[in-house]
Amino acid sequence: MQDIGDLLKKNKKNGFSQNGTQNDLNEKLSDMEIKNQEAKIKQKARNNNLPYIDLSKFPISPEALRLIPRASAKQNKLICFFRKGDEVRLASPQAFLAEVQEQAKKIAQEKNLKIGLYLISQRNFKKALKRYEALPKIREQRKQISISAKDFKNFQQQVDTFQELSGEIKNVSTSKLLTFVMASATSAGASDVHFEAEENAVQLRFRIDGVLVDVAKISKDRWGYIASRIKLLSGMKLNVSDIPQDGHFVIKLPEERIDIRASALPTAYGESLVMRLLRSSSLGISFENLGIGSYALDKLKKEISRPNGMILTTGPTGSGKTTTLYAILKKLNDAETKIITLENPIEYRLEGINQSQVDKSKDYDFAKGLKSILRQDPDVVMVGEIRDLETATTSLQAALTGHVVVSTLHTNDAAGALPRLFSLGVKPYLLGPAINAVIGQRLVRRVCKHCKKEVKIEGEQLKKIKKILSGLPDRAKKEIDLEDLHFYKGQGCKKCQNLGYKGRIGIYEIFNIDQGIEKYISGGGLSKKEVEELTQKQGMVKMVQDGLIKASKGLTSVEEVFRVIE
Repeated sequence: MQDIGDLLKKNKKNGFSQNGTQNDLNEKLSDMEIKNQEAKIKQKARNNNLPYIDLSKFPISPEALRLIPRASAKQNKLICFFRKGDEVRLASPQAFLAEVQEQAKKIAQEKNLKIGLYLISQRNFKKALKRYEALPKIREQRKQISISAKDFKNFQQQVDTFQELSGEIKNVSTSKLLTFVMASATSAGASDVHFEAEENAVQLRFRIDGVLVDVAKISKDRWGYIASRIKLLSGMKLNVSDIPQDGHFVIKLPEERIDIRASALPTAYGESLVMRLLRSSSLGISFENLGIGSYALDKLKKEISRPNGMILTTGPTGSGKTTTLYAILKKLNDAETKIITLENPIEYRLEGINQSQVDKSKDYDFAKGLKSILRQDPDVVMVGEIRDLETATTSLQAALTGHVVVSTLHTNDAAGALPRLFSLGVKPYLLGPAINAVIGQRLVRRVCKHCKKEVKIEGEQLKKIKKILSGLPDRAKKEIDLEDLHFYKGQGCKKCQNLGYKGRIGIYEIFNIDQGIEKYISGGGLSKKEVEELTQKQGMVKMVQDGLIKASKGLTSVEEVFRVIE
């Protein structure tokens, strides 16, 4: 290696200026420092029985980089620099730490890979992180079925009932069968389409207003093509049928775009496929038209209009919680209010609202996403679901510090919300001041207005109904006359596919955290029964009572109310 004197003599002989010589000298010295640093890291690797690599001399493929998302690589100080088949090489400037080695093992187990872990310098790690910037952006492309206005109208004219649909399916060409089924499903207002493989045929069923309805049977010899068509549109692998797969595509109607989430599941008789229809038109409902009774609506409006605090909706999957949250956001959405949502997944796009989707593969969950959102200066935050202590605590603290927070909990009713939060480990002193209102809800089917007829209810069932309604608070008793109750049922017609029901409406129970309830919460550990007693004193109308009031007005049936509540 040349010393500094030899380098100066050589530069002078070649006629370099003093400034030029100094610059070259600095670069030379920098190279020396880098070599010394890498030599130290190499020695450190030997001391820790780890392999060493200099990534500045190693090409990193995009496929290798994509194994670990940039955010996760930066946070965990771990990067993938080589990938071939199931063999993968990872590198870290902290490869000697137990937590980094544990993270590498976790990746190996989750993705079934053979992994080697190398020690690298901090300089090489930073350079490798910069290579993410050169990765080509992968645009998600959704394939779509386009149904023209003429074809859609023809489908509607051809089919009035599911019996007619079953007959028409046999006459439709295999290439048009899927389009025909999807047009029929959207026309019937189905939320899901099920193709269920059986021994001798494939059963087609639609979920309409929350209930599955048998529509038709499709011969097994046509199923292979239909399944392949759905998988191709959804971006699933055609040659894979022994493991579950998920995908999505779009149906473009004359006046509406419908996002489809598809799922394939291997069963004893072949693959079964389910498609969920996410219709943006289903979110057109306003807050005032949710179906909340006047005895609770004014109170809820008051709680929503407060400048901070939490609104919780509770109920099982499919009880309409998302629709309620979006209706609340729609009411709060104006030019002066910044609204951010955190969802899993984003099912509907809302204009004027910033929507973020959690992604576990990128270590972006509800708890971490919520902390990031709060740094965005929002006025209103929607958290898709509270399911752990960190998310619950952060949400409640946000509600206490000037934000309106709306979220959901999976409990059977409103009274179960507080015990559920206690079971997560939430501190009692946070709940009272933070929560404004809790909503419990279900969806019941509406009686078809075209074939609705009054039905006579007598005996034990009538006694049961009167006993439930006799417990109504005074402000709700004016809605009914216990001595002159009328109930209705749909007889079945073409308009409702002979089901007797068309559409759905919510039934609700709502309580707010007043001083009486807050006093008991601060003591901690309230049971569901104790919460029920407190809400009764407050004058809450229960879900079953709200449902029976709606049944007495001809909006739903008694059988439907007891079906969803009991």
